[in-house]
Order: sequence, then structure tokens, then C-alpha cells
Amino acid sequence: MSAQYTIGLDYGTNSVRALIVNVANGQEVGTAVWGYAHGTAGVILGRDPNLARQHPADYLQGAEITIKAALAQAGDTVRGFKPEQVIGIGVDTTGSTPLPVDAQGQPLAFQKKFASNPAAMAWLWKDHTGVEEAAEITALARKMRPQYLAKCGGTYSSEWFFSKILHCLRTSPEVFNAAHTWVELADYVPAALTGTEAPDKLTVGVCAAGHKAMFNDAWGGYPDAKFLAKLDPKLGALRARLRPQAFAVDKSVGGLTEAWAKRTGLPVGIPVAVGAFDAHLGGVGSGIAPGTLVKIIGTSTCDMMVVPVGQKLADVPGLCGIVPGSILPGYFGLEAGQSAVGDIFNWWVNYIQPHGEKLSHKALDEEAMKLQPGESGLIALDWNNGNRTILVDQKLTGLLVGQTLYTTPAEVYRALIEGTAYGALTIINRFEEYGVRVKQIVNCGGIAEKSAITMQIYADVTGRPMKISRSAQTCALGAAIAGAVVAGAYKNFAAAQKAMTGLKPKVYSPNTKAHATYMQLYALYKQLHDAFGTTKWNGNLHGVMKNLIEIRSRVRN
Repeated sequence: MSAQYTIGLDYGTNSVRALIVNVANGQEVGTAVWGYAHGTAGVILGRDPNLARQHPADYLQGAEITIKAALAQAGDTVRGFKPEQVIGIGVDTTGSTPLPVDAQGQPLAFQKKFASNPAAMAWLWKDHTGVEEAAEITALARKMRPQYLAKCGGTYSSEWFFSKILHCLRTSPEVFNAAHTWVELADYVPAALTGTEAPDKLTVGVCAAGHKAMFNDAWGGYPDAKFLAKLDPKLGALRARLRPQAFAVDKSVGGLTEAWAKRTGLPVGIPVAVGAFDAHLGGVGSGIAPGTLVKIIGTSTCDMMVVPVGQKLADVPGLCGIVPGSILPGYFGLEAGQSAVGDIFNWWVNYIQPHGEKLSHKALDEEAMKLQPGESGLIALDWNNGNRTILVDQKLTGLLVGQTLYTTPAEVYRALIEGTAYGALTIINRFEEYGVRVKQIVNCGGIAEKSAITMQIYADVTGRPMKISRSAQTCALGAAIAGAVVAGAYKNFAAAQKAMTGLKPKVYSPNTKAHATYMQLYALYKQLHDAFGTTKWNGNLHGVMKNLIEIRSRVRN
């Protein structure tokens, strides 16, 4: 019998990727990446630094281009490969990335009068224009519906669904009024591929609805109309136009349409799985299971864990959601993360450009690797794009303490990496503080693949081995696994993961001496974290700089 394959479509911040995978063993036989055509590196920016949008036309064009190119590469890689051997498709996207659509489910940005209006486009995950609206939603929920906040870490974020919609209502009423409803990107793409965009046919995924839009079966789905109407009557009216159910990724939304089959060369009718977030399916592609923390490290970082449904689980403050059925069907999906990681390193290398020139990450990696923990006398807060977990505060900013007239670019670069590692440890500690034990850590994403210094620092700071997923494309692989499950190649995700995922032999083990120094530095990081990030801290920061100097002197001697 000829081999069978599935396709994972992975929609990132700057590009879309298609990956073709052999369902028997996870072998990746074809891949293609296409950068979005609109905006700056695929992101439409504005005068407000919090604004980040995308044109939905890029999503459809990107699917066609990458699927065709990946099929062509598979034909070159595998002797006798034919598109007819593809049996299913899975989709992962950024999120929360909602877009306004008309009564037929078509994006408003496709209409001539809205074609250049950023408010009518997709509101990218890192759009933070709804900061005030998020605070308003949080305050009202604390008063009226505290149960809503208990399942999303205690604070509603400006990155999420209703914050963005309410901000559109307040600032671009012509767009809000023209929209029949709003659809997450993770739900829009599968619907477009299967011709189910119409609001009464749309299938929404629990990953997006549960983690970003406070959807929970325990209270009847999305937040109730009375609650939403308190924010604005028009938002309350929108509630009736949102879907009543949300589904896990083991469900098919429908079959590939004839039109899309012609556009791509794929068979008509192959099933398309319910969409999910890139981080969630990245967890699947990394072999996530109870006790395994999966860190997807890229421009930002998402940290995922799963706990079996039915097992006692506390509400964990600061998380981006505790959602039954998300990430893996049959489990609670727990999501945390950092709003900027690779973006911070890129800011130093590409924007600040130390020495007045663009130094490469590789060159700075090599220089920073020569330094010992504490040698620079620096400590950084990793909040250059706000704090996602555990503080959930987008009004926080980055901080670098300890610089002198002799501080070098490599020292700053290393301190920025260390700052993100301290943030990672803070998340690990929060999981375990509430009874979710972290038995192993599996990393994936570009930084995990390319930056040995980052992985070693993470190991040294956390005192835990850092393992790396076998695949360099875990999000797309996870989507392909979802495609395999809905196509019937496997009866469940556990069986599919066992066959299609794995780890690299390289493991970054913690250095005991380095970890001891980092624990001293982490204590200082925690002082800064609590002083600037909370209202409950009552301390004195007078000793922070002195302690950094003392540690620096001891390490250098």
C-alpha cells in the first residue's frame, strides 16, 4: 500500500508555512514558506506602536502558494509521490487574531470601501491597542462574573478577542457596524478551505474560544449577553451572532472544496481539522503529555502543559487559560508565555545596532558565550512588549540595570537572554506552586534550534535539562498530526504522536556552578519583578546595584 501524507498549514506572524508529513513515521517530505505580501514583514503598522494588523488576502494566497510549492518539493523528494496520497489537512495560526466578517463570512477587508482600513483587517495577536478595554473587561468581570477570570489567569488581556472587538467599536464604529460577526484566524482558514465561512456553518475551535474569548461550557459558552452589554449594548447584541459550541482539534470542519482542490492540486473532499493556535499544535508536534512543559521559543514564547480532565486542578493565577479540550482532546490545556523573547534580541541587534552597525546574532552569541554568569554586572527585565505571564500587564516595559561606561554589546545581549530565562523560570515556578509538576522541558522553535547559548543559559538558570524537539517545524507538524487524526490514520492523538514525533539526541544539561550564581541573580530579578510589576511589594531596591557589583567582582576574580 502506498504511503499516506497529511499537510500542516502554519500561519505565523510574518509568513505561512506548508509541511507535508508521512503519517507512518513523521518524515517531513516537503515544505514551503511564503512571506505575507502586505505591510512590513507581513504586519501592517501604524503611528500607534500598539497597532499590528494583517490583510486576510495574504492568508488565502499564502495557502495556495505554499501548498503547491510543498507538493512540488515532495514530488522531488519522494519517488512516485502523488498529491492523491494526501489524506488530510490541519491548520494552526497566531492568536488571538480576530477579523471582522460580513453576513456571508467574508472579511470586510475584501470590500473596496474597507480595503485599506486597518480596523477591517485581522487584528494580529500582538496588537495591544485594546489595553484600556482589557482593563475595563477585567474590572467588570471581577464585579459581575469572577468565574470568567478564574479560568484565564485572573486578568483579561489586550491581546485577546473581546478587547480588540470593543476597541474597534469605540474607535472605528463604521467597521464594527458593518461586521456581522468576528472570526478568529484559526477558525477562518479551515472554514475558507471547506466553504463553511457562513456564520451559521462556521466551526470554532476551543483553543481560540477558550483561551482568548472566555468560552466555557460551564457557563453556556461565550460570556453572556448581559455581561457584554454592560461594556456596550452593541457588544451584547454581538453575543447572539457567535457560535454556541466550540470543538477540539480531533473534529473535522468539512472537506476541501472543489475550488481549493483546483487551486492546490489536492484531492477534493479530504478532511480539514478544526483550527488551533500555533503554540498549541506546536505542543502536539513536540510530544506534549502530562508532566511535559513545551516551550515554543520564537519572537515570543508560549509555554504549554496538559492535565487529564477529571484530575483535580487549581485555578492558576496569571495563566492565559485553563481550558478543557484545548491542546489535546481529553485534557485541560494550560497556556502561559512571554510577550517578547526573540523580539528582544532582534531589538538589540537590528534596531539599536550597537557600535553603529548591524551585528549578527551569531557574532553576539559567540562573544556572549565567553562571559560567565554574573560577569557583566547586568540584570534585565524581559518586558519590552509587556508581561503575559504571570503579571498579565501590557503596560510594563523593559529594564536594564547595572550598565557602566565599560558595558559591551555582548554583555547587554547576554543579559537580555538571561532576562528571558528568568521570566521562563518564573512561569515554571507558578505552574509548580499550584500543583502542576514539570517533569521535563521540551523546547522547539527557531531559537531552540539555532541558539546554543540561549538553551544553555535556560538550563543553567532553571537548573533543568533542556531537550529539543526532533522537528524544526513543530507547529506545522502538530497541524499535520491533527490532519492525520481527522483523516482516520490514527484513532487518537497519543497514537499519532508516538509515531510522528521525537526528540533530538542533544540535551543541554545545567552547570551546577552557573546555576548557583544564577539563583543569586534571580533573587535580584524577583525583587525588580515584584517592585515594578505588582502593587503588593513593600521592599527596598537600594541593594540591587550593590549586589550586582559584588557578584560581578566575585566572578571576575
